[in-house]
Amino acid sequence: MTILLVNFAVLTLICFAILALYLRKGSSGKSMQARLQTIHVVERQAENSLAGTLKEVVGRGLGGRMILFLRNAPFAARIEKLLLEANSPLTVLSVALVSASCAVVAGLACFVALRLPLLAVVAFLLGSAAPYGVLNLQRSSRLKAFNDQLPEALDLMTRALRAGHALGSAIELIGQESPAPLGPEFASLFQQQKLGVRLREAMLEMGARIPSNDLHFVITAILVQRETGGDVTEILERTTHVIRERARIEAEVRTRTAQGKLTGWILGLLPVVMLVLINLLSPGYSSVLFHDPTGQKLLYAGAGCIVVGGLIIRKIVDVKV
Repeated sequence: MTILLVNFAVLTLICFAILALYLRKGSSGKSMQARLQTIHVVERQAENSLAGTLKEVVGRGLGGRMILFLRNAPFAARIEKLLLEANSPLTVLSVALVSASCAVVAGLACFVALRLPLLAVVAFLLGSAAPYGVLNLQRSSRLKAFNDQLPEALDLMTRALRAGHALGSAIELIGQESPAPLGPEFASLFQQQKLGVRLREAMLEMGARIPSNDLHFVITAILVQRETGGDVTEILERTTHVIRERARIEAEVRTRTAQGKLTGWILGLLPVVMLVLINLLSPGYSSVLFHDPTGQKLLYAGAGCIVVGGLIIRKIVDVKV
């Protein structure tokens, strides 16, 4: 037991030392990396020009080979897109290192505490998925804030157009008056127009950065109006009304499915919480489950049933609008 604890502590220190080494960078480095991520995700044509630079990195040692491997990995593009949508300053290499460290720490801690290889494997997998779960939460939070701000921004655009402003001036006004995350995105859209990018391309790029269905409605409405003609203010007013009605229906659906979601969480966590409480009140009461082969099989079967039941409940209450 002592040797296992010492190995666990040493390996944990090594993992966090590697993390500190690769994650250490200044503010200018973070800003530059964020720009590179944006260029790589939005403008995929830049890959050809970066290929020679990436090949030169290989000669710099293990770190360069790791960067090149992650750059060419099939999941790298998805991680970069997730980082861009979550507005995270991390890189693909940073996420991979954090994921590996969390996986090793969680797997070893579970194995040292319970001595169950299968549960240690499950803990390893859950630990490796933890950084992606955090990034998804950041992405969802940012997307929700953007969708909540969008109707007010469209009202501001409509009033600006009625007052005689051009569409570009209305976009600039939204970028100046709206808070993050919506304001900076429209400010970037206006800056792209000033630099000579066509409105269609700039709006499509913003739609690629922000995976919002409501924003896609707005982009489609504006682009169709510019090609076919019509009153842009009336189109924006109707689009805003549709967005608000859609948000109202989504809120009503969430209200009606809240009880089912709460039921799923209670049914999934209740056995685990009860097992912990019983062991706290009567230490060793359930030790047979962890040390006896039959008890271990029952634990695995119970955990599998909980997971399957949770997935079924989630499928039932997941109503798309």
